[in-house]
Amino acid sequence: MRFGYWTPVFGGWLRNVDIEQEQTPLTFAHLAEIARTAEAVGFDVTLIPELNLNDIRGFEGPTFDAWATTTALAAVTQRIELMVALRPSYHPPALAAKQAATIQAISGGRFTLNVVSAWWAEEARQYGVEFRAHDDRYALTAEYVEVLRGLWTETPYSHAGASFTLEGTYLEPKPETLPLIYAGGESEAGRAAISGFADAYLTHGGTVDELAAKIDDMRRRRQERGGEPFRHFGMAAYAIVRDTEEEAQAELERITDVRGGAAYASYQEFVSKSQLDTQVDLKDYSVSNRGLRPGFVGTPKQVAEKILAFEAVGVDTLLLQFSPALAELERFAEQVIPLVRAGSDRIAERFASIG
Repeated sequence: MRFGYWTPVFGGWLRNVDIEQEQTPLTFAHLAEIARTAEAVGFDVTLIPELNLNDIRGFEGPTFDAWATTTALAAVTQRIELMVALRPSYHPPALAAKQAATIQAISGGRFTLNVVSAWWAEEARQYGVEFRAHDDRYALTAEYVEVLRGLWTETPYSHAGASFTLEGTYLEPKPETLPLIYAGGESEAGRAAISGFADAYLTHGGTVDELAAKIDDMRRRRQERGGEPFRHFGMAAYAIVRDTEEEAQAELERITDVRGGAAYASYQEFVSKSQLDTQVDLKDYSVSNRGLRPGFVGTPKQVAEKILAFEAVGVDTLLLQFSPALAELERFAEQVIPLVRAGSDRIAERFASIG
């Protein structure tokens, strides 16, 4: 299992807790401290989400630019993978390809992309960006990734497609390591597109059975297209680890006591503009990306056992949210990661003895 965390570019993750109480100040010094701590204690990857508006705190809430933050984190870390979100409608492809090649050089090959087809029409309106219909966004994304890879590998590069035209474009230097392309989607259009263009598949939080079904489906789609197997299957989740189950449940109750809020409109838009395969309720709204659905709430042993159940069905990357981000990330690394590693080793030894 690879362990990742979301870089808190929104100043925390809880919609019903004041930003000051979350103890996750939105300063680059704090984000850098989290990143350096994470790679020191055993985390493998960080996801830097991209939104120009704050869907946790509402329109007036603060948010850092994802790509500028990623560039800065590349310069102050040594090992951790830097997975930045990329929404094609917000980045002309040739410029994104140039930026990606540059950050890849700065990071020494640790830069990867989470290509997101976008969902927030109001953000697009405020920032003067075209917002296409759902299926059209995935069609654009597939062509966009084709252009990125072409620019990274061919000189000069030309392309004439439905959404993009380039003629004799030079991009130098090429990235020595092509950025890995992650993507997530639950709709038929999303899964069909992702099975063709992505290197790795990401999902919102779900149950073990839900993830098993999604992974089996995406493996089948990939095989039918004759593509190489997906490199990774990742899942978003929110983790609450405490010494006792009662303490963990008390924290869960505290953070899910939601009665609307400044960001509730963005939650409603996310549900309406996405084609989700799972019904979302107000409790899911309290943290993003259905993070509570996997059930990573309890003692270190309880959480580790649940993680091993996901590993058994094919999940190999967790992208975790914590609050407060730094303190809970350290707790998770100290108390949970060693138990998961030990459990994975025991399972591997059991299979080896059978073989």
